[in-house]
Amino acid sequence: MELAARGQGMPRGALLALLLLTGLNLFNYIDRFILPGVQTLVQSEFHINDEKIGELTTAFFFVYMLTAPLTGWMGDRFRRKPLIVTGALLWSALTLMTGLVHSYGALYVRHALVGVGEASFGIFAPALISDYFPEATRNKVLSWFYIAIPVGAALGYAIGGVVGGRYGWRAPFYVSAIPGALIAVCILFVMREPERGASERLAATAERSTLAGLFRNPAYLTAIFGMTLMTFSMGGISVFMPTFLVRFAGYSVGKAGLVMGAALAFCGIVGTGVGGWVAQRWLRRNKAALYLLSAWSLLLCIPFGLLAFYGATKWIVPAIVIAVFFLFLNTGPLNAAIVNSVSATIRSTAIAMELLLIHALGDALSPKVIGRISDASTLRNGLAITLISMLAGGLLLLWGSRFAPMIENEPATMMAGH
Repeated sequence: MELAARGQGMPRGALLALLLLTGLNLFNYIDRFILPGVQTLVQSEFHINDEKIGELTTAFFFVYMLTAPLTGWMGDRFRRKPLIVTGALLWSALTLMTGLVHSYGALYVRHALVGVGEASFGIFAPALISDYFPEATRNKVLSWFYIAIPVGAALGYAIGGVVGGRYGWRAPFYVSAIPGALIAVCILFVMREPERGASERLAATAERSTLAGLFRNPAYLTAIFGMTLMTFSMGGISVFMPTFLVRFAGYSVGKAGLVMGAALAFCGIVGTGVGGWVAQRWLRRNKAALYLLSAWSLLLCIPFGLLAFYGATKWIVPAIVIAVFFLFLNTGPLNAAIVNSVSATIRSTAIAMELLLIHALGDALSPKVIGRISDASTLRNGLAITLISMLAGGLLLLWGSRFAPMIENEPATMMAGH
């Protein structure tokens, strides 16, 4: 896919900004997924059960979502670039401080405070990208931006498993800290922030441009609740799948991290790319394409999830690979559906509300729920609850497709290479 920066209404420096923000997103997710790659080692050192290890992720997202309303308010009133840089430098500094952690309580506090820095980036970056690119192109560029999720998660798993297995669980956290800080400095001095709403084409109706209107905006509400149900599943699976491979496939910590890293890297990149490509073409014929593709990607995960959790050992990894591929199909389309459902004047607040919801009811909740079910029963049964969430999310997005906004097709200059 070639992204031309000559499209109507697209500010200068759009592609450079996309590159820098995607790079920072990569190290954001490397840092976030190192812990699942080393959590068996953490459990061994601090003598904690599955529920306690799950609470670390819950603590991170609790702070993350509490910070979101304030950062959303700031993002709609102040320049986003300095806010992104400040947040990135904060989480990089906290990551470097992992070497000072020598108790479960200290690790809990460290992991929670990282949520302050990462909350700012998760809100401001998509809103900023939406000011660089118009509605018809956002699915495409957000698919590129969110490819950093599977790549970063894969590297986090792999670095955690390999480096942690050899040098101890603290060492892998240093890998993501310094590069993230360097990219933040580059953003500060190189990236130009566009005028708010520079690429907006849809009308700013009351439903799309006011806080009260968000609660009457079915396109926005169905998209964020669908995202919440998906995030519940993805968050729980990402935290416990390496442990599942250790317990039920007989893998070592290092091998489990490498297998999950490889699966996320390959299927995440391919799934995100294919999902964005299919949705972009489908969108030319059907305004609801972003919702429909997201819905079917969740529903198609379910049979392969069942096979992975309850099937024979030889089917665990192949089933995981296929399920992960389907799960990542909706990455660009569903995020594009959310940002397209609101106007630039309220977009940071809308994204903040989304992040608050998807973490409060999604991946901040699911690791603890899965851990509790696992402690009372088995990890298989704990992970099975994610399939129920996928079913509910898919059905909700199918219903929400009727509310998708009508957007203009891409201009010819934006479609180079197609």
